[in-house]
Order: sequence, then structure tokens, then C-alpha cells
Amino acid sequence: MDIDQINIKKIDGVRSFLGTGWAFPPDFNINTGETLVVSDFQDISESLRILFSVTPGERVTHLKYGCDLYAKIFEPIDSTFEFTVKEMITTAINDYEPRVEVLDILTDIKDYADGLVKIEIIYRVRATNTRHNIVFPFYKNEGTSLPEEIS
Repeated sequence: MDIDQINIKKIDGVRSFLGTGWAFPPDFNINTGETLVVSDFQDISESLRILFSVTPGERVTHLKYGCDLYAKIFEPIDSTFEFTVKEMITTAINDYEPRVEVLDILTDIKDYADGLVKIEIIYRVRATNTRHNIVFPFYKNEGTSLPEEIS
């Protein structure tokens, strides 16, 4: 089999062995109308953000896809919450993002009173053995429930 027959996406003539996908949120080049795409580590990072933002059952073609973090929105922030969130994220990544291995998950609850819990996922990209992290903000308040600033 010729190397050009292998289905590896090319962007600007460069092969991406870690993957290529639509930018998230979807965006388009205003001049050409083409969909903007991302590759490699950025593709993995955006894939993880999508995974954490989707509630299982939202995707009609893949009902189990997602991470049900929003089911925990009214749970008290304690060690049980932290353990459950870590397990949910680890399971979702293991099931739906085979390009990475979870090394650690840290939760930052110092802004909890303002309705924000930061979840840091430290992971290793299997193909390159490189370590990366992403911080996912988990908002416990709706945007309309945030305090108004008085000027």
C-alpha cells in the first residue's frame, strides 16, 4: 500500500498523525467559506473540551458519548464531589479519547462561592509521550444568575 493511500488528513500539505478536526466552536474562513480545522495537540485539546461539555444522550448518533458533569451541578462541593468528578472524567477519556492517558485530575474550589470550580486534567499524549494539561471551568451558576457589576 502506498503512503498516499493511507487516510491521514493533510493541512497545508503537512500530514497530521494525531488527528485533524473542525475547530470548536465551528468557524469559517470569511474569504473562502471553508471550515476552519485544527490538528495535533490543539485537536486533542478541543476534543476533550467537547467531551466534557456534552451530556450523554445529546448526540443522537452516539447516545453514550459525553461526560455527565452537569448532573453534579447541585451537589455539595466535598471530597465525594471531587472523587466522583475525577472518576467521571477519567472514564469518559478512557472511553472516548484513546489518544491520551490521564495522569492526574486536580480540582480548584477556591472560587466556589462565585459558582466556579476549575478542573485541571493532566494527560499524556500516547503517540508522542508528551505531557499536556487543560483547565475546564465548571460553572455552577447560569450566566443570567451572575452578580451584576455596578458602575
